[in-house]
Amino acid sequence: MSALPTPQPVGSDLPGAQVPIEDYAVLGDGHTAALVSRRGSVDWLCLPRFDSDACFAALLGTPDHGRWLLTVPDATEVTRRYRGDSFVLETTYRAPRGTAVVTEAMPLGDGRADVVRRLECTHGEVEVEHEWVVRFGYGRVQPWVRRETDEEGCETIRAVAGPDSLVLRGDRLPRPDAHRHRDRFTLRAGESVELSLTWVHSWEPVPPRLTVPDRVDATAVAWGLWARDCTYDGPYREAVVRSLLVLRLLSDTTTGGIVAASTTSLPETFGGERNWDYRYCWLRDAALTLEALLEQGFRQEATQWRDWLVRAVAGDPKDVQIMYRVDGGRRLPEMELAHLPGYAGSRPVRLGNAAVGQVQHDVLGGVMSALAMAREAGLSETADTWALQRLLVDDLASTWREPDRGIWEVRGAPRHFTHSKVMAWAALDRAVHAVETHGLPGPVARWRRVREEIRADVLEHGWSPERGTFVQHYGARHTDASLLQVLQVGFVPADGPHARGTIAAVREELEVAPGLLLRYRTERTDDGLQGAEAPFLACSFWLADALARADDVAGATAVLDVLVPLANDVGMLAEQYDPVARRMVGNVPQALSHLALVRAAHRHDLAARRAAVAASAVAP
Repeated sequence: MSALPTPQPVGSDLPGAQVPIEDYAVLGDGHTAALVSRRGSVDWLCLPRFDSDACFAALLGTPDHGRWLLTVPDATEVTRRYRGDSFVLETTYRAPRGTAVVTEAMPLGDGRADVVRRLECTHGEVEVEHEWVVRFGYGRVQPWVRRETDEEGCETIRAVAGPDSLVLRGDRLPRPDAHRHRDRFTLRAGESVELSLTWVHSWEPVPPRLTVPDRVDATAVAWGLWARDCTYDGPYREAVVRSLLVLRLLSDTTTGGIVAASTTSLPETFGGERNWDYRYCWLRDAALTLEALLEQGFRQEATQWRDWLVRAVAGDPKDVQIMYRVDGGRRLPEMELAHLPGYAGSRPVRLGNAAVGQVQHDVLGGVMSALAMAREAGLSETADTWALQRLLVDDLASTWREPDRGIWEVRGAPRHFTHSKVMAWAALDRAVHAVETHGLPGPVARWRRVREEIRADVLEHGWSPERGTFVQHYGARHTDASLLQVLQVGFVPADGPHARGTIAAVREELEVAPGLLLRYRTERTDDGLQGAEAPFLACSFWLADALARADDVAGATAVLDVLVPLANDVGMLAEQYDPVARRMVGNVPQALSHLALVRAAHRHDLAARRAAVAASAVAP
């Protein structure tokens, strides 16, 4: 590998008031998620679903765009952790005169949309600051707010605008102050305040109060019971379990849809235009999530997602989209929110995603690979699930020669991307295997023929004999990091010359700091956008995965030992990481980053076990 180029910053410094992305923790209830800053501000929350409008949008603007702050303002030290393997967040504030702990969660399993928070002074005394600023419609709509008395005779604050309402209840409620609600008070050792926030349709009655400690405890237990089924027991277990929990958090427990991230428009370049809405269900990302879960023994999620898939893509194969809403809805028109200044001045702030209309031939390869893994795990096909797969594969067999936009959803000209062709091969390969091994019906002779046509085409046009590597697209001489997935789907042997040459070329071109890969060089890829990018974490984990598959355990270990510590103090990973500024970049928490961590650690463990067996076989 040649000397690494000197990495450059990917954007301007953050404004002084902007919270770094890595300072956020996440809460979730299986339907949506809240981002909470280290200083106790809920700066992002869409209710009641991931793809609903935000009622707190300070993440993409200022506190005037909505937030819920509960903090100890003069704290000189702030530490936090999740309670065990859960998303019950405990934040400890140490101030000059005392210490306080905030415990908060989004309760699970009760069919409601709530956030509960409890602040207790554990030592001395602390001053508490409480501010509640509700702005529906992504910070645009100021609600009508009134104080009410609930059925139990307790005072509440209810904010209403259109179909939405938020109800704030607690031991001590803030007072109105210039279109927001504020309070400052002192707590002494042993004293506490409990608060709960509930979303409900504006025409519905307010649901009963929650018993905050009980719901928090039950939520911690529920998350922990789910996580204990993880089968991984290698050196990165803590990071693997947290990443699996993140993947579960990003999965809707009712519909089965799996979103790519909980946020929109956190930039890939600070101050730039590479800002995307990731609160939807990409078939590719969801399929990879499914594979990560299946490898660790989680089968129920596979069944639920497969049922979601059948509902979402039902109909003519020509109408299949690369992404859908959480409930399987198809309308995701891209629009811009001009009233929001954007994170660190990064504009535009986008809703929806125009990539929904793109042709990306790689997607079905990921879906078929995940469903093949589900079959191997013992999930039986139904008439509908196999009929759908057969229909989609038949269509791909007729269209794979067409150019597409590729895995990176470029907004430049369509091309014959090598990765897309390889994944089309994978779709046909899994279909052939389903017939040959599982006895499912299908035109296997045609599928075998097309599979071999794709393989020959890729080796002729997607491989550079001069450079000894696969290339990004037909006619190119450069690579991109998606080529590492050629090894994952078994197109070539992971320890053969095609694999070794591609790994070396990708590292030479795209590794800008030890273990950290760009997904591609923006100056060589017509993606239709301005500006540079930071290293892409999923691609970096793909490097570790590829090295492990090639039985380079030491190399995989070296990469993982760089990447795993990049998670923040509570284990969250964003889309990208800037090694110069040492900060996260892009939407958070990012499913693709977390699933790639899980799969790389899994492959590392398998490779280490193979190496140990080989060593014992030759030992005297």
